[in-house]
Amino acid sequence: MQFQGLLPARLSRSDSMRACVCLPTYNEAENLERMLRALAGVLAPDDVVLVIDDNSPDGTGRIAEELAMELPFVRVLHRERKEGLGPAYIAGFRWALEQGAGLVLEMDADFSHDPADVPRLIAAAEEGADLVIGSRYVEGGEVRNWSLLRRAISRGGSFYARTILGVGIRDLTAGFKCYRRAVLEAIDLATIDARGYAFQIETDYRALKRGFRVVEIPVAFVDRELGGSKMSKAIVLEAVLKVPVLRVRG
Repeated sequence: MQFQGLLPARLSRSDSMRACVCLPTYNEAENLERMLRALAGVLAPDDVVLVIDDNSPDGTGRIAEELAMELPFVRVLHRERKEGLGPAYIAGFRWALEQGAGLVLEMDADFSHDPADVPRLIAAAEEGADLVIGSRYVEGGEVRNWSLLRRAISRGGSFYARTILGVGIRDLTAGFKCYRRAVLEAIDLATIDARGYAFQIETDYRALKRGFRVVEIPVAFVDRELGGSKMSKAIVLEAVLKVPVLRVRG
C-alpha cells in the first residue's frame, strides 16, 4: 500500500485542507475521468479528491495516476487488492485525517451521486451538522432508473435497520456523506469491520450514539450508466446480520 502524489504548493501539512472527497474505485475506468473533471468544477481551491483504487484490473489506477499529474487537486491511494467498500473508505479517511482535512466526504465514482450536490453537503456541515447524509428517502430525495424490486429491497433495508436500531435516519445505507473530522476521530475506525453497505449503517449509528448531530439533505440517486454494479447477495446478507449486532453492542 502506498500514497501517491504530494500536496501542491498552495497546501502544506501546516495549512488547512477544507475538504477531502474520498472516491473508492474498482473497475471504474469508464467513469473516473468524467467524475474528476466534474468535481473540478465544484470544489474550492483548498479541497482535495483522494482516489482509492483497489488494484483494478481495468487500469483505473493508471488512469488515476495520469489524471493526478494533470489535475493538482487529485491524489491516488493504491491498495493491493479488493477488500470491500468499508476497508477502502477507512484507508481514505485515515489519509484525509493525517493530511489535516476539516471535512471528509464519501461518494460513488459512477455518477450515482451528482457532483453538483457536493457543495450542498459541505455547506450543511459548515452550518453546524457533524454528519451530513445525502438522502434518497427524505422529502425531495429520489431514486432514478431502478427496478421496483431494487427499490423495495433498498427501502425495506433502510426500514429494517432504522427499526432495529431505533434511530430516525431515513437512509441509513446512503453512501453520499460529509463528516466533520471530529466524527471520524471519535467513532474508532480501527474497530469497524463491515465491508459492504453495513459500513454505512455502522458509521451512522456510531455517530448518533456519540451524540453528534446528523442531518439528511435530499439528493437524487441515479443508477449507473457505465460499468458494473458492486452489489451482491453477500453484501446484503452482511448488512442484515450486522444490524442486530450493532444494537446489542450499543
